[in-house]
Amino acid sequence: MQPSRFNIISRLNDSRDFFVVNLLSGQADLLSEEEVIFLERNFEKAPTEFLEKGYLADPAREMQQYHLRYIDFIEKRDQEEVQVFFVPTYQCNFACSYCYQSEYSAPPENLSPEIVDAFFSFLHTRLRGRKKYITLFGGEPFLNGKSYKASLAYFFEKCAENSLELAVVTNGYHLDQYFDLLSQVKVREIQVTLDGPEQIHDRRRPRKGGRHSFKKIVENVDQCLALGYSINLRAVIDRENMAELPALARFAIEKGWTGLPNFKTQLGRNYELHYCQDARNRLYSRVELYQELYRLIKDHPEILEFHKPAFSVAKFLSENGSLPDPLFDSCPACKSEWALDYSGNVYSCTATVGKPGEELGTFFPELKLNETAISAWQERDSLHIDKCAECSLQLACGGGCGSVAKNRHGHLLAPDCRPVKELLEMGLDLYFGK
Repeated sequence: MQPSRFNIISRLNDSRDFFVVNLLSGQADLLSEEEVIFLERNFEKAPTEFLEKGYLADPAREMQQYHLRYIDFIEKRDQEEVQVFFVPTYQCNFACSYCYQSEYSAPPENLSPEIVDAFFSFLHTRLRGRKKYITLFGGEPFLNGKSYKASLAYFFEKCAENSLELAVVTNGYHLDQYFDLLSQVKVREIQVTLDGPEQIHDRRRPRKGGRHSFKKIVENVDQCLALGYSINLRAVIDRENMAELPALARFAIEKGWTGLPNFKTQLGRNYELHYCQDARNRLYSRVELYQELYRLIKDHPEILEFHKPAFSVAKFLSENGSLPDPLFDSCPACKSEWALDYSGNVYSCTATVGKPGEELGTFFPELKLNETAISAWQERDSLHIDKCAECSLQLACGGGCGSVAKNRHGHLLAPDCRPVKELLEMGLDLYFGK
């Protein structure tokens, strides 16, 4: 017997206690320093409980279990619901300071019925037999203008005709103009972004021409919640607005949003996706963002009423009393996620959609796919990334984002490493610390 290769061991932030997390055995514990020494250096004398929990293991049997869990993971993934993103336009009425699509070509075209029919034909052929739903993406999918809205109406008709749920990612400014179309379909959720209280949000996410957007978005969120739509409120965080997160949390709490069952939140990290941003000094690394967030929550615990950060698997463990299944792959591209746009092109995911050179084929005017490129995305997981093979963090990381890895290293079979240990140090202290 020897220590499991999948043990993640470290000390809780601001504490003398240690933790061990093992995603393969599904066990986690707080440990004393003496117990850590037993586990890491003197394991022949370690308590039998460590063997029962999988912290000590026979290497051959452990790898057999590892491969069985991998097979189980692949089988479950192949049955997962597929999220299909559709971009009806890359145009936008906002001039966000950090937009990664600002260099994309966005000709002013309305959505043609032929494109819509071809999109639904793709769903029926390529994704036959898979449970799926559609997410409208952009650009900004809910633009102002009668002709554009009329061209989008046929898309809503086809969603209803095919009994497909619809989600929308929108800046929220013209939401009220689309309630009539939304009423025709089953809406899963509407994602809207607020980057802070009014002043900071309007500086980061103005309408084109510099005009304010905050008040109108808030009014539309209120209407959506009152109508029963599920709102997923997102804040994109960097060094410019992190300090405003407590004020945004208090704003949402005072509005009564956080007490509603149809309201949830997410935090997005502003990061360099495809090209250099003008203000790269604003950007946090992933671990820097969580370090600052951890400190902020310690000083402003009301943030947790607004949003509970994942901190790797710490939040899941605190809410469920158990660990999630091992994560052999955290990149959904061409597996449980696809992205298509109004030009007839097919892409792997939202991180690549619209980027020249990332096309995987077309669904219009004909269905013509690059199966070799698609297979490369589908085969990417931690078992096929050499640098993941000996990493004890792999079952909590899953190899990270394929698009980021490709941008950084030039190929898909590279890791986008997640700072799992550091996140657990903070998250387990936050959710389990004394």
